Amino acid sequence: MALMPVVDALARILQNATPLPSESAPLAEAAGRVLAEDVAARNTQPPADVSAMDGYAVRAVDVATTPATLKLIGEVAAGHPFSGAVGTGEAARIFTGGVLPAGADTVVIQENTRREGDAVIIGKAAAKGRNVRVQGLDFVRGDVLLKKGHRLTGRDLMLAAAMNHPSVPVHRRPKVAVLGTGDELVPPGSALQAGQIVHSNGFALMALARREEGTVADLGIVPDRVDSTIAAVRRARELGADILVTCGGVSVGDHDLVQKSLAVEGLALSFWKVALRPGRPVMHGRLGEMHVLGLPGNPVSAYVCALLFLVPLIRRLAGRGDLSPAAESAVLGNDLPANDERMDFLRATLQPGPDGTPVATPLPIQDSSMMAALAKADCLVIREPYAPALKAGRRCAIVKLAF
Repeated sequence: MALMPVVDALARILQNATPLPSESAPLAEAAGRVLAEDVAARNTQPPADVSAMDGYAVRAVDVATTPATLKLIGEVAAGHPFSGAVGTGEAARIFTGGVLPAGADTVVIQENTRREGDAVIIGKAAAKGRNVRVQGLDFVRGDVLLKKGHRLTGRDLMLAAAMNHPSVPVHRRPKVAVLGTGDELVPPGSALQAGQIVHSNGFALMALARREEGTVADLGIVPDRVDSTIAAVRRARELGADILVTCGGVSVGDHDLVQKSLAVEGLALSFWKVALRPGRPVMHGRLGEMHVLGLPGNPVSAYVCALLFLVPLIRRLAGRGDLSPAAESAVLGNDLPANDERMDFLRATLQPGPDGTPVATPLPIQDSSMMAALAKADCLVIREPYAPALKAGRRCAIVKLAF
């Protein structure tokens, strides 16, 4: 099978991926989720004309000429409306959020007044409507203020709560099952025997999935045996995983058994091998409704492939429109040779240049096994297939590694 361009591979992954069904999420759990339906206000805000300041509710005509002495007839606090009405020559003490009493049409702030027993002396005129938040100033019952497809921020949740919604309709979180494969793998904390290495890839993949609002099932590690791999795949299906991510075992060696095991289960393969560095032996297919993403065993390859393919897939299933991490512009920190047929993603550090423009400097060794270098990197420098040699100081495209 010929190497597939990265852009075509991503298109294959996303072509049959549609947002997951809707569920109701409490506001406290809805940040970062995507609305599956429009949300309309259930109430009007504010529900009545209210004071925007502490002061006195009066009739503007009574304070057109100052100083003016008015009779104090009551008090209005937020949540405690005044049952009477303000008439000619009268005033009601009012606090921020208090409902403007009948008859009053303006509020004089307390700094412009002076109390003398049951009278209040107004030292400065206030025009009609001054310091008053009119009914419906923010929104009116029935207004659609949050639209389907919008990813909810904390500000949106504040608004939804004010609209009297205790929960909101959002797309279900994608369920991601992560499986490590290989006889050589052991969990962190193990006493390593000859030929063994610590399983590490899964922790980065699960962190990425959780950051993208996915829920995660850790299927652990299975040895290089078809029966064990098939059992783990069936476990993912039993859990209702939307995406199964495997790590290792997708290359061409005698012990690379993931694809063979998936074929037994009926995998509909969409591609295997991508024109990508690091990460050529990456695979995608479907087992019924479950997406299967087979990532390479080398940790840097697994991470880069997850950033390029897993993240957009999770976002699409979650209903988001911003699928791929955004590419940005930077200045190259050192010379780069011409590229070959594979799209290259070089680990690089990022520092501000003399004029503030970020300078991306690729690390000297780009081996796909080097986790310390990946952890040190701030970004990936993107090199298109067959890109010509590039000198330091020239513009380049990067993807920041913010998490």
